[in-house]
Amino acid sequence: MAIGDKPKYDIASILIYASLVAIGLLSIYSAAPVLEYTSILDINEVYGKQLLFIGVCAILIIVILSVEVKFYERFAGLIYAVSLVSLAGLYIFGKEVNGALSWYPLGSFTFQPSEFAKFATALAVAKFLSQLNVSLKNVRDFMITAGIIALPALLIIPQPDPGSALIYCAFFFALHREGLSLWYLSLGLIATALFLGALVITTWWILLIIVVIVTLLYLLSRKQKHLKHLPKPRGYLYVIAAVICIAYTLSTSYIFNNILEDRHRNRIDIVLGRVQDDAGIGYNINQSMIAIGNGGWAGKSLDEATQTRGGYVPEQHTDFIFSAIGEVSGLLGTTVTIVLFMLLIYRVIIMAERQRNIFARIYGYGVAGIFFLHFFINVGMVIGLLPTVGIPLPFMSYGGSGLMGFTILLFIFIKLDAHRMSYYH
Repeated sequence: MAIGDKPKYDIASILIYASLVAIGLLSIYSAAPVLEYTSILDINEVYGKQLLFIGVCAILIIVILSVEVKFYERFAGLIYAVSLVSLAGLYIFGKEVNGALSWYPLGSFTFQPSEFAKFATALAVAKFLSQLNVSLKNVRDFMITAGIIALPALLIIPQPDPGSALIYCAFFFALHREGLSLWYLSLGLIATALFLGALVITTWWILLIIVVIVTLLYLLSRKQKHLKHLPKPRGYLYVIAAVICIAYTLSTSYIFNNILEDRHRNRIDIVLGRVQDDAGIGYNINQSMIAIGNGGWAGKSLDEATQTRGGYVPEQHTDFIFSAIGEVSGLLGTTVTIVLFMLLIYRVIIMAERQRNIFARIYGYGVAGIFFLHFFINVGMVIGLLPTVGIPLPFMSYGGSGLMGFTILLFIFIKLDAHRMSYYH
């Protein structure tokens, strides 16, 4: 972009954003816990408040797009530091809601700093990794990057809010794009598989599977090394790997019973099919699945949407908003929602790849990762494939902090992308 040219904002991303926000508002309206609907402008109801939040977001968008593009990189460290202070301050000035100390009281509204810490962390990671002579292959640089990501998560977990902390795993996408090996993701998947496997399969079977898999990997690697006329692989490394996996598996029972809270254990048990509790801890998931099934192909009218209109899905307008979309709009509505999210994530990745500026590219992948993990976990828990962990659906779940946090996250990147031709290292 030549000097004096106007920035070209990505219209496709903006239109998708507007569509998701609009669908979210209509879904919140249908799922509102009221006996009688009033004007959508009624700020005494959740849909009126959400419309007010949308208005605030419109102002935020104007501000974000008006600020000098280099502001976000220049002050990334300061923004990150402020977010950490705001998270730590909850333990002194925070308000407890539903058992979690995650909000600051602001009159009749509340402010959740964990929603804003996501974009602050994305900026900080992008700032650090975009510096000259910084590489994830360097142990020191990798540890610093891991620390930047872990700090906000560690402040969020004790609130307790493990769902929000889990989202910080999304930064793996950005780190992998910058050279981090897929082995790190493989280790995470292996740890998860061993943990869940130990809960549903007899421990001795898990141990046998570990020994068999490690032995096969060793024999396979030995054969490949021999074909390439290279030194044989060091067998003791495979023995160490097997011992670590076995020790981790044997500790699963202690971790599950002594570290996780009762509600988390119960939700995992329900998803794994170890217990059936449709009237207790599994009530939300069961009612959510009924609502989605009731929607059929094209959805039900508000009078016919018995699950949504009757309030059978608790807090449906927040984390379970996807079930309201499923009942009122049917398979058609859920498909449109899923397609819009996938298009937005795909669009962000395309935009990230065309960046000339390293900072903008890393930030873009952070945005895509956060959106994907939020979308994947929220929809997964609403349809009963994942435990309920209290993660909102971006742009659609009720809540000012969430909507504003996601809006800032996206539009900072749209701003960076608009200046990609003139702003790069």
